Parts: sequence; C-alpha cells; structure tokens
Amino acid sequence: MSTPDGLTTPDGTPRRISYLAVPGEDAVTPDIVKLWGKAHANLGFTPNVFRAQALNPAQFSAWWAYFNLLLNKEGFLPPVEREMIAVVVSNVNRCVYCAVSHGAALRGLLSADGQSPDLEGVLAVNHRHAPLTARLHAMLDFAEKLTRTPEAMREQDLGPLRGHGLTDPQILELTQVIGMFNMTNRISSALGFVPNDEYHAAART
Repeated sequence: MSTPDGLTTPDGTPRRISYLAVPGEDAVTPDIVKLWGKAHANLGFTPNVFRAQALNPAQFSAWWAYFNLLLNKEGFLPPVEREMIAVVVSNVNRCVYCAVSHGAALRGLLSADGQSPDLEGVLAVNHRHAPLTARLHAMLDFAEKLTRTPEAMREQDLGPLRGHGLTDPQILELTQVIGMFNMTNRISSALGFVPNDEYHAAART
C-alpha cells in the first residue's frame, strides 16, 4: 500500500510527507498538474514540497513563481552562490526538507562547476571552515546573522559586502534569497514536509 505520492516506509506502510492533507491530481488545477509533470520529467520525481503546498493552489503558484525566479533564473548572483546561501540558512534553521533538498542541488552545481561536492557537507555544518573566498564568507556571515538575529541588523552590516565588491542589486538579491529560505524553512518545518528519498544520494560522487 502506498500514499498518493507513492511513498512507503521500509515495512510497506504509507509514509506521510506532510502533517496536512496532500492533494492528488484530481484536486488541483491543470497548471499544477503540468508543473508536477515537468518537475518529474526533469528530476525523475516530483518534489514533495510541490505536492504538499499544492493544497492551496493559488498560494503555491505564487510561492513557486518567486522561488523559481530567485533560485533558478538568471540573476545578480551565480546559481552556485544562491544555493550556498540556501544550504547555510536551511541548516541554521535545522530545516530537514530544505537542508536535504538544497544540499543535493548544491552538490550538483559544485560538480558542474568543477568543485568537489564534499564542500556542501562542510557548508552544512560550519561555513567558516569551508575553503571559500573572502567575498563568499562575508555573504554567508551576513546570511547567518540575518537568520539568527534579524533584529540586530544595521546598515553597517552591509559594509563587508560592499567591501568585497557586491553591488546594491546583488545585496538585494542576497537578502531576498535569505528571506525566501527563512520563510520556506518555517513552512516546511512547521508542517513536517519530508524530503524525497532521491535527494539523499544525489550528486554524491
């Protein structure tokens, strides 16, 4: 026996991917069914977050449009840097879904960029130990501070970013990505979203 999304536990019983109801294809709009199919064609599976958040179709569509723009479209920061931010923020927040899924995405981007995918594991634990440029360390320090103590942010926190050459549009995008993951981490953690099994093994070598 399986859940509508096909997930089972090792003993064959249904595995929940959210604390809330998860809609099937007959309960969502054609646009969402199309998006699920496109994701499955690209990844080989449909991300559980796509299924869980589709319970509220209009809100899911709006979230995905902004998320996709910030993470997957051409922007002011390279995709690999945006995924590094995602991994650091998600691990500071201890968000299982986002830490696992974006860890997989970062490993893939690192490999494609000729870097070791093992760097993802270091970033997940303590980015200060990662062999990164001073510019990237400044960005990740900023991401951690904004995540841990948003009330403590001041204009001078932008100084190290500007000192390493970040432009205002880059700083804005950096902050938007941090904000997106703080929101998505909280949604995923509060509602018990479970990452797809495929993420765990992805891009390990």
